Amino acid sequence: MTLITILLGLIGLGLVVFVHELGHFLMARLFGVEVEEFSLGWGPKIWGFKRGATVYRLSAFPVGGYCRMKGEDSYRKAIEEKLTDFPREPGTYFAAHPLKRIIISLGGPIFNVIFAFLVFFIIMAFGYSVQTFSNRIILAEEFSAQAAPLPASRAGLQSGDFIEAIDGRTIASFSDLQEAIALSAGKLITLSVRRGTSSLNLQLTPELDTASGAGRIGIYPWIEPRIAAVPADGAAFIAGVKPGDLITAVDGQPVQHTMDISRYLGEKTPAKLVLSLLRDGQELVVNVVPSYQDNAISLGVLWQTSTQLIKSPTVFHAIGDGFNETASTISSTFKGLISLFQGVNPLTALSGPARITWIVGQVTTDSFESGVQNGLASSFNFLAILSIGLFIMNLLPIPVLDGGWIVLFVIELIRRKPVQVKTVFRYQLIGLFVILALFLLTTVGDILFFSGK
Repeated sequence: MTLITILLGLIGLGLVVFVHELGHFLMARLFGVEVEEFSLGWGPKIWGFKRGATVYRLSAFPVGGYCRMKGEDSYRKAIEEKLTDFPREPGTYFAAHPLKRIIISLGGPIFNVIFAFLVFFIIMAFGYSVQTFSNRIILAEEFSAQAAPLPASRAGLQSGDFIEAIDGRTIASFSDLQEAIALSAGKLITLSVRRGTSSLNLQLTPELDTASGAGRIGIYPWIEPRIAAVPADGAAFIAGVKPGDLITAVDGQPVQHTMDISRYLGEKTPAKLVLSLLRDGQELVVNVVPSYQDNAISLGVLWQTSTQLIKSPTVFHAIGDGFNETASTISSTFKGLISLFQGVNPLTALSGPARITWIVGQVTTDSFESGVQNGLASSFNFLAILSIGLFIMNLLPIPVLDGGWIVLFVIELIRRKPVQVKTVFRYQLIGLFVILALFLLTTVGDILFFSGK
């Protein structure tokens, strides 16, 4: 399973990178820059052919691809020969007008955005379902040793409240609630709350979670302790617990939700439990011997969730929803980038190639367990988000990246003469150190992630 996860991760990550390189390729061809080689994948050639001046090839490793334009290596040649300017033979990259080079550099990032929009549009047109919990909440402070009050309790929220809207946007599930709060760190928001038969509006400002860069207010989902599935050979299965059973008490202690059960197990760590169940209107009692693994206790049950269908009513609505989702993802990615300068821990917030590959593969394998359509929707939705991340990352004005080259070409356009090779070399050297530092940082983060730390 681990090998499959890694392979799927490489394919998914490779697709996003390939789309990026395809953007560069098409823009280069559009503006008359010769492309010497365009490859799907990296490494040894498996198959290929030549058409015109371009060699098209399929390479062994499915990790993206590359687009090698004629004259790209003139940068190295200019340095080696100590030239003041780049060689500019007809049809080469540096012979193109600086405005054309800017558009070629933008081609990759723009295609990443187009890819994301198409994915969001198709997903919303066909629809998909997610398993989630209701929009009823529990205050986290009631179940954790929190030194200072969290935003939820400071605003007057209470356990059992239903959050029905945030800033006028309907909240239908806990998934909706998580998304809205995660994107609102440091922003004052208005909650429409239902408490019993009363309705009220409360305002709060989500805190920035320095581990993830997301907003948080200090709530858990209110999960009714009704059992959805009982994995075979688990503690509950052996005791005779069945799907559909509702746990009403543990060792005689009444429970309202799963957090009551978790708190009791955490405090007592019992060797045996007496569960009071309600099954088809009948009360019964079973004895369960919980399992312990890595200091965690398990009853061997899965809690019942609700299914939320997400689908645009028409194709035209899907176009609008795809556009809105793309814009929202770009905005939230920028906010995440800015949060790195607001105290967020980069070791946990940033992912390196290894962790990204693993997450892509894990999302793919996990999501296909709920069906092919949901699996494809979840996998490509994650790839679309990753594609937006690649779009933003590549446009940063860091030398070596597309954004760094665009800065140089803009300067050339304004000055109406090329930037000297030695200036470009120094600029690129700075970028190389920045990228190296970022790579080392994310690699340390990946090592800590895989080691469980």
